[in-house]
Amino acid sequence: MKPVTSPNVIAVVGPTAAGKSDLAVDLALRLGAEAVNADSMQFYRGMDIGTAKLTPAEMRGVPHHLIDLWDVTVTASVAEFQRLSAEVIEEIHGRGRIPVLVGGSGLYVRAALDHLEFPGTDPAVRARLEEELAAVGSGVLHERLRGSDPKAAEAILPSNGRRIVRALEVIEITGRPFTATMPEHRYRYDAVQIGLTVPRPELDERIALRVARMWEAGLVDEVRKLEREGLREGLTAGRALGYAQVLRFLAGEWTEEQAKEETVRATKRFARRQESWFRRDPRVHWLPYDAPDLLDRALALTRPAT
Repeated sequence: MKPVTSPNVIAVVGPTAAGKSDLAVDLALRLGAEAVNADSMQFYRGMDIGTAKLTPAEMRGVPHHLIDLWDVTVTASVAEFQRLSAEVIEEIHGRGRIPVLVGGSGLYVRAALDHLEFPGTDPAVRARLEEELAAVGSGVLHERLRGSDPKAAEAILPSNGRRIVRALEVIEITGRPFTATMPEHRYRYDAVQIGLTVPRPELDERIALRVARMWEAGLVDEVRKLEREGLREGLTAGRALGYAQVLRFLAGEWTEEQAKEETVRATKRFARRQESWFRRDPRVHWLPYDAPDLLDRALALTRPAT
């Protein structure tokens, strides 16, 4: 009989503001592990306050990988992240340590953990869709996506023009729904996913409090600085929650209070999509975010069965 071994990758997942980063650090400290970021917006240098990026003090000496990779003008790619995460995971394993993947970007988590192959691109189709995006806006294309692939539309924010374009491109190239290109859940590693649950009213309160603290910490000044570095032109970074709203304030389209309120609303909508995404994965072990024995329960999931 093959001996039962501990997982060689752990993932901490769930909605924004659930406490994933802190649990990942706690796990890493107890297991001698290293953290691997799977939050698509924490890849960007300078996007610190609005992404709730941990400070060096909050990392508590735990090595964190795949943070601050790119300038804000770079367009993020799930396929590129898949390659980078595979390299980092292999390096961590080579040191005899366990990677703890942490983040709420569902597709990125799956790209790191699962056997996933991404369809190619067609430059002509992509260019045409991007021209449409510029002409009519992401909302119109999102409605088109809803008609072609309701599940994909549910998972992608109406404001995320880049992902909407990609989904429509795949549908046109393959003749199949975008979600049909996602295979059955099948790990590339011996993995354990730990999900954090937060009751909806509490999660809404935590999101509102987080946004308020981001404003107090200087989010507007952070966005103003990044705007000078090309944030407004960034196809990925410029559409990040909080950043997109502040850019509209800086452009004179909204008042600062409107930008703040819309950031709260958009983040709540995003958190519901995150929950829906991760709930569809039957492999996630769910734990209440505020359990007094949360760390012990999470550690128990990483130990060999007896």
